[in-house]
Amino acid sequence: MRIDIWSDIVCPWCYVGKRRFETALAAFDQRDGVEIVHHSFQLNPTASREQTSSRRDMLMKKYGLTASQMEATDARMTQIAADEGLDYRLEGTVTGNTLDAHQLVHFALEHGRQDAMIERLYRAYFSEQRSVFDAASLADLAEEAGLDRDAALAALRERRYEDAVQHDIDIARQIGITGVPFFVIGGKYGVSGAQPSTVFLEALAKAAE
Repeated sequence: MRIDIWSDIVCPWCYVGKRRFETALAAFDQRDGVEIVHHSFQLNPTASREQTSSRRDMLMKKYGLTASQMEATDARMTQIAADEGLDYRLEGTVTGNTLDAHQLVHFALEHGRQDAMIERLYRAYFSEQRSVFDAASLADLAEEAGLDRDAALAALRERRYEDAVQHDIDIARQIGITGVPFFVIGGKYGVSGAQPSTVFLEALAKAAE
């Protein structure tokens, strides 16, 4: 059974959703027959590729939040992540265009390291405050995920996977995905959002039937 997951690297709910899904998968008795494919989605595709900006400032402007409201939102998100064993450190985080990070995930897919790559990107961004926007940092993360650094850097410089990223986004649009994470289980069941693990487990069981 194949699981298709659309996500964005800078989406805090996507990392939580990945972990909750993995918890469900660990309890699924047919887990050895599951194939997972990660797909690209950009929450802010118009963000500059040349520079980053304050994540908090961007979200405050987007949602009309005050500084204190933003701090409370981050505190809640940090606790939700902690409940899944994730160490979120959101203070001072920057945001930017995730196109190159998504290209790297496609590069990793070709080399059998896709899950390791997206996991490394999430941890770098949410727990370590490392850049997932500039090519040199991304190449370092690729190497840490078990990939060849020079080959990863070359792929980014050649923009080799831009079309693949756009194809993922086009498919998302065609099937009506407007937010992430979004899971398509067995080509039959769509699960939107970072649902509790029990919801994912139920969807896996239904798809297996």
